Order: sequence, then structure tokens, then C-alpha cells
Amino acid sequence: MFTANILRGPLVAAALALPGLSGAAISPALSETVRQLAQAQSQDLEAIFQQVHANPELAFQLDETAALVAKKLKKMGYKVHTGIAQTGLAAVLKNGEGPVIMFRSDMDALPVKEDSGLPYASKKQVTLDDGSSQYVSHACGHDAHTAWLLGIAKVMMETRDSWSGTLVLVGQPAEELIAGAQAMVDDGLYDKVPEPSLLISAHIYPVWPSGTVAVKAGRRMAGSDQLDVHLTGIGGHGSRPEGTIDPVVMGARTVMAYQTIVSRNIPAQEPAVLTVGAMQVGEAHNVIPETGTLKVNLRWYEKSTRQTLLDAIKRETQGIADAAGVPEERAPTYTMLGYAEPVVNAPSLAEQANATLSASLGKKRLMPGIPPVMGSEDFPMLVAGIEGAETLFVEVGGGAADVMKNYMQTGELPPLNHNPKFRIENPALAITTAVEANSALLLDAFQAK
Repeated sequence: MFTANILRGPLVAAALALPGLSGAAISPALSETVRQLAQAQSQDLEAIFQQVHANPELAFQLDETAALVAKKLKKMGYKVHTGIAQTGLAAVLKNGEGPVIMFRSDMDALPVKEDSGLPYASKKQVTLDDGSSQYVSHACGHDAHTAWLLGIAKVMMETRDSWSGTLVLVGQPAEELIAGAQAMVDDGLYDKVPEPSLLISAHIYPVWPSGTVAVKAGRRMAGSDQLDVHLTGIGGHGSRPEGTIDPVVMGARTVMAYQTIVSRNIPAQEPAVLTVGAMQVGEAHNVIPETGTLKVNLRWYEKSTRQTLLDAIKRETQGIADAAGVPEERAPTYTMLGYAEPVVNAPSLAEQANATLSASLGKKRLMPGIPPVMGSEDFPMLVAGIEGAETLFVEVGGGAADVMKNYMQTGELPPLNHNPKFRIENPALAITTAVEANSALLLDAFQAK
């Protein structure tokens, strides 16, 4: 997701400086109540975290995780809607007149074999559609996200005399596919819950110590597209390539042509990434196949950049097909898969959030926020079609207490998200801090609207 090199300069320059802090709506007494409610759940939430960690589930197949979350939310008194985009859920707490505010946690794991050394490490394997087996683990912290969703739910229920409006909590599948948020919308999420004016989401980061949080203004994470490029040639015997149109050669030429799309089409000041993650073509040594597929991933911040990338992909691909003599009826085709818009924190929202967090947690527990990265998050798609809806992204520390000191001295970071060795240090502290911080932000938002 990011590396030590892109963090070094910005973090040193920031010197832990934060934006100017304005007044926060949440009172000191309410902040203390939230802190106590978060702390009181510490052991229970850590147990939930460990349970989910040891039993990870992929993509949309979150049957056990979603059932666990739904059961606990119903017991608290929420109206819970399940089965949205297969295993997504949404819980609603109507609490008088006021705004609709949404908090989202993603719950899916990754196809990664865990090597964290934790006593509750995942040993789980699943059988894929092709009959092969795949290890699964929570190598991105969504197990913690799941636990703190429940912690926030309890705090908001227990403090409902202090706020007015409608709270919507979303447990989302398939974030790792950059598909789950849009899938929930497409499957009728807003037939079941009201549309929010504000959506808050948070993610664990091992670069900050457990017990800290960060909200940084501006660009946070890039927009993303996943697409398949389908090449069709004319197959034949490997001994007679002159009688074929070889999709292996076309695929190789196409991959190489893509390498100049960014450098020759996108201004150097504008970040963009085009990656071909896989080329699937052919099976036998002596057979020239009929078809092949390139699996392409795009990252961008401006929609004009996205369109330039897509246009260039089609132009280069078609040009290579034409040069190879591919007939019109076998022209390349394209399948658009996961799509997510960029994550951007509006400066006014970030400033108010920092004011609230400073008053509730104390300035020493606030970090400066990571630099913009080209990794992606799909939660903005939950409100992409809602006019005027805003989003806020919160970073939650999950590293050791000396993670920053060690980094400043050695330039080394702990294993980051998606690494087999990824782990959350002091998860109870990280999770209860997330509960405390995000509950304060929700309460402030209800009171400020």
C-alpha cells in the first residue's frame, strides 16, 4: 500500500504538526462517557477480533462473520438488514429528528497465507471454484474493523440521549475486490436504509502506534479500476505459426505498449499507475491458442486521468490487433470489473474532525496522517450517487509503541498491510481507540448538523 521511502520525507517535515483546531461540539463530559464506554468493552472486542482473525472469509463469502455481527447488533437493539450483496449488512438506529450519518466497516479477508506468529493466527484454507485450495487471512486489519463497528454501535446506543438523528452502520463485503460497496448499492441498500449526508470510515495502519489516530485533509487514496482485456486471434499448431494470429505475441506486445501510456499521456505532476497483474493465455507447448486475457489495474485521482488511461488502453490494444491482422469480428473487447472513486477528505471536515479528536483524545494521540497513496478504498461508492453527501476517512494506529522512533532511527517499518507477517500490536488498545475516536466524530456530526 505504501513504503518507507514515501513516508520518510513527509513525516519528518510534518513533525507531527496538525491543522489549526477550531472548537468541537462534543462536551468534555460526553467525551469522558465515550472513553469509559469504549474501555469497558476492551476485553469483549479483543475476543471478537481474535475470533474473526482466526476464522477469515473472502470477498462476498462472509457467512460466519456477517452472522456474528448481525446477531450482536440485533441484541443491542438495532434494526438489521442482512443479505445485501450476499453477505453485506446494514443496521439502523432511528433516534429522533436530525441528520442521517453512516459509518462503514469492511469485513473481508485476503488470499494470503498468514506468517504473523500470533497464537490465534489463521490456518484456514478454502476450496476455489477450480478445485484448488487457497490460504486465507486477515492481512489488512478488517478483523479489527469488524470489532470496532460493534464497539461503536454500543457507544452510540448507550449515548442516544446525547444526540438526535439516524445512525446507519454498514458491514461491507468484498472491499479487497474494490467491488463490495457498489454491490451493496446495486443490491438495494437504499431501499432498506435512508441516504446519509455524511459517511465515515476508518482503517488500521501499523505505521502509527496503537492508541493513536489521524485525519489528514486532501487526497488520501487513489481511485481504481480493474478491467480484463480480451484478445482473440486464430489458433493453430505450434509448428505452423504462419497460419495463425497468435494472442501470446499480441499479449506480449500489448503489455509492453502499455508501459508508455502513463509517461506519454499523463502530466508528470499528476499521479497515475497502470499495472498488468496477469496475462492468461495458452496451456500447451505446441498449441497456439485462440484467446488470451490481460488483467489490468488502474490508479488515479482525477477522472480526466482515468479517461485518458482507458482511451489509451483501447487505442494501443486495437492498434496491435490491427497490426497482427485481426479481423473486425475478432477485435479486442473489455470487461470493466471493480471501480472505486478516490478517497479525499474535505479540508473543513478534516479540521473539525481534528478539533473533536484533540478535545476527546488529546493532541498527543493525534498523528499527522500518511502522504497520499495509490492504494484504494471503495467505501466512497456507498454515497457516490447521493448529491451533497460527504465522506471522512480516519487512520487508526495499529503499530508498536516505538514504531515511529524506530522508523526515524532506522528507516524501517513493520510489515505493512497485505504482507503475510502483518499484525496489529496491542489490538485491544487499537480497537478501543478506534471506538472512542469514531464515536466522538459521529456524536460531533450529529450535534453539529
